[in-house]
Order: sequence, then C-alpha cells, then structure tokens
Amino acid sequence: MKCRTLASSIAAPVAAAVLGSVATSTGMKSLWYRTLRKPSIQPPGPVFPVVWTGLYASTAWASVDAQARMTPDEASTYRRKLALNMALNAGWCWSFFRGHQLVPSIAVAGALAASSADLARTAGGASKRAGWALVPYTAWNTFATVLTTAIWRKNRGR
Repeated sequence: MKCRTLASSIAAPVAAAVLGSVATSTGMKSLWYRTLRKPSIQPPGPVFPVVWTGLYASTAWASVDAQARMTPDEASTYRRKLALNMALNAGWCWSFFRGHQLVPSIAVAGALAASSADLARTAGGASKRAGWALVPYTAWNTFATVLTTAIWRKNRGR
C-alpha cells in the first residue's frame, strides 16, 4: 500500500474532525446556539461525537480500501474528491457554529451531502465494500441538510 493512500485516507478525516471540533466545541456553548429553537428531529448533543467518530473512521477505512484498488489516476481523482468533501465537512461547522449563518450553512450541508454521495459512488466503483461503507456518511450528511434547514425554519425572523 502506498504512503499517499494511507496519508490521504487518514489525514483528511482527521483534519476535518480537528478543524470542525474547534468550531463546534466553542459554538455549542455560545449564547446564539443555546437560544436557537431546535426541531424535534434534533438528536441529543452526546450523539454527535459518537456518530462522527464512527463516520470519520469508516470514511478513512473506505478511502484506504478504494484507493488500493484504483489506478494512480483514479486514486488521484479520489483524493481530490475526498479533500473537497472534508473541506465542506469542516466548513459547515465554521459556517454554522462560528459564523451563525443558517442559510449558507444549508448550502454547505447540501453540497456536503452531494459530495458524500459522489465519494461513495466513486469508492464503490473500485470496491463495493468501500462504497457501502460510505452510505451511512452520505445518509448522515443528508440528514444534516434537513436538520439545518429545519433549524433555519424554526428561527427565521429572529
């Protein structure tokens, strides 16, 4: 296995997790977030770190597995898609928790969901296991788009 495969597959999710955590940890404590009206579909706070840990781990594993079965050009394309996806992932945290920008956060979440579906499709072309391993990540990011939209609806006009 190539070092580039391991490095990109592990470093990208770790970087997104770290950058997203910085925005989220302080953002969830902010007065702005605490006073937002949350929809009934909002999971309890402790669910998020558990879910995200699993999703980042499965993304890293799927990325290693898929890239190991790709041609060098395919792997290069996959790495670019993974980098974009992880930038969107961390970017949502900054847009929502630090920027307090609900409408732009909906757009970022939607782009992240679409990017996640494309990542799963691309990985699945090389390894069915890798593609299926990214389905929960895609589903969660789709749910995040719905949740962000629901939060905006409950709080517009405030």
